[in-house]
Amino acid sequence: MPKMKSKSGAKKRYEFTATGKIKRKHAYKSHILTKKSTKRKRNLGYSTLVSKEDSKKARLLIAN
Repeated sequence: MPKMKSKSGAKKRYEFTATGKIKRKHAYKSHILTKKSTKRKRNLGYSTLVSKEDSKKARLLIAN
């Protein structure tokens, strides 16, 4: 059997931290920015961690 491939979309979206957690970007930062407040846009710019429940799914997408 050939090796399983990682999902290429997941490779681009996720990063691992030094402790093994998964980092991600926020959504809703790409367009229609005029109606969003400056504070909201600033906070969307920062990265965050994938939740514990979703990290299992994300790990399966990247693992291979």
